[in-house]
Amino acid sequence: MTRRVTTVRNVAGSLFGLAYGDALGKPTEFQDYATIVATYGAGGPRRMTGTPALVTDDTQMALAVGEAMLAAPELTPAALEPRLRQAFLDWAVSPDNNRAPGTTCLRACAALSHGGPWQQATVAGSKGCGANMRVTPVGLHPGLDDDRCAGLAQLQAGLTHGHPTGLAASELTAYACRWLAGGLEPGDLLGALRERADSQREVYRSEWLGDLWERSDAASPEAFIARGWDETAAALDRVGAALAAGAFEGDPCLATGAGWIAEEALATALYCYLISPDEPLAVLGRGAASSGDSDSIACLAGAFAGAALGLEAWPAAWREQIEYADRLTRLADAWDGARPVG
Repeated sequence: MTRRVTTVRNVAGSLFGLAYGDALGKPTEFQDYATIVATYGAGGPRRMTGTPALVTDDTQMALAVGEAMLAAPELTPAALEPRLRQAFLDWAVSPDNNRAPGTTCLRACAALSHGGPWQQATVAGSKGCGANMRVTPVGLHPGLDDDRCAGLAQLQAGLTHGHPTGLAASELTAYACRWLAGGLEPGDLLGALRERADSQREVYRSEWLGDLWERSDAASPEAFIARGWDETAAALDRVGAALAAGAFEGDPCLATGAGWIAEEALATALYCYLISPDEPLAVLGRGAASSGDSDSIACLAGAFAGAALGLEAWPAAWREQIEYADRLTRLADAWDGARPVG
């Protein structure tokens, strides 16, 4: 694998890219492709609107994950789980939680509020994209080694979405941000993710997940997690096939999935990004001009583009316009200076 020289603002680039994609995809989320094109053109929305430009629960929950990590005295399951739980519960009752939040997240938060093991509160059969729309901060944290990055990515997913595919797709979403921010060439990303899917196929992270696997019908922890990795690997293979086909016009969801479930959100965001990784505004517009879960697709695609290109990839005026700019900046400032420059 080859690596680029990276800037020191890749964390900010990724976090703000996530929020920008979320804001651009917010008005198109429940529109069909023809309506989006009629309104914005084939390139999708490219202009931030509103003061502030509002985001959705995707950015709100990504901030919850990142701020829980900042608050934790150490990056261990015991220290992080209660802080993630409380951050999700605070989000659930916030008056700003009025952006069409996912029913799985709300249902799981209601169960988490009663206390007890999170493995009993999670929606065990759900692999909705709420598992990985919020995981970007895990991939950007400079203090996590590979195992803790993987474990935490799966833990934050598992609190609400207990399906193994949600766990696997969340880990790979975090790793895509981690590797791109560290200088991995975009052309090497898909292959690296596919190799990780194969290498992790039967790795059940019991330190982070406890007995979650027992909520399924799997015969063993290894069989449980392998199911998730197999589905996620198949989604990555669809990305490779779509890129190889080279027919990039039209609705990206037709190539790699609508994005309502975790592996498709990852796949379609990767597809939107890898078509033109050096054109960040085109990446956002393409993700937002999709017939599926447009805000989640665009926010992940923006996180990938910003991780690779840094904060300067985005229009400077957007930094003051986007909702929660102060909170995004606080996270970025905490972590950007601590990341090694590639």
